[in-house]
Amino acid sequence: MGSEDMKRLMNIEPSPVVKVFLTMLPFVIAVVVYWLASEARLSENPNDKLLPSFTQIAAAVERYAFVENKRTGEYLFWQDSAASLWRIGLGIGISACVGLVVGMLNGLLPMVRAGLSPFITILSLIPPMAILPILFITFGLDELAKVMLIIIGTAPVIMRDMQSQVTQLPREQLIKAQTLGASTWLVAIRVVLPQILPRLLASVRLTLGAAWLFLIAAEAIAAQEGLGYRIFLVRRYMSMDVILPYVIWITSLAFAMDFSLKKLSMLCFPWFHQGEAK
Repeated sequence: MGSEDMKRLMNIEPSPVVKVFLTMLPFVIAVVVYWLASEARLSENPNDKLLPSFTQIAAAVERYAFVENKRTGEYLFWQDSAASLWRIGLGIGISACVGLVVGMLNGLLPMVRAGLSPFITILSLIPPMAILPILFITFGLDELAKVMLIIIGTAPVIMRDMQSQVTQLPREQLIKAQTLGASTWLVAIRVVLPQILPRLLASVRLTLGAAWLFLIAAEAIAAQEGLGYRIFLVRRYMSMDVILPYVIWITSLAFAMDFSLKKLSMLCFPWFHQGEAK
């Protein structure tokens, strides 16, 4: 019976070489499928813009990333990347700080939880895109409205997650700390905070996708630079040779942020990741 259990698929771990192969396989298939579809469309209509060839995409990347814009003297690709990264970094950073503080207070202090928890729950259920016009009317069309959209869309989710994590901590730990003479402040800093910090990083990772969505939407409506702005600017010309690399670049940036946060969490809180599947 034990031998049969060991032969089940769920117990078979791929070797490093096989793991690399399986990781790359979907990407290779996607590239091949796109190449075949592009070749088929361009053979029928060389002016087709829906599926540009890799040569056309490379030319567009070179034009936007490595050739100065004649009007501004800037490299548009990197200018857009810097603007978007600044906005999302600021928005996510503020959301993480606010989410940590408010979530910890909600989870630790019953009086605060009774007053704020229902409000935060309702706030987290408001579709951020629905209040985008309100944000532009209130904060104008500058950077603040775009950053506020990211904060409103992600901070309440982080708050609720942090509150949940605090309330799930063993009650015995909090009682023991108080028995040893710790004040509420010391319990929060010395007992609660170290245990929820890794969960904060995990929560931020989970909100990254939504944060990028809010950023792209805000940039598409009111911006003069940014990755979302550029995509919606060139869409009127059906410039898929520009849109596709921009989408791939946005995905790469989001993956790099997620990967960096995961590695930071593993480096700072190895105990949190014990038992995870490799």
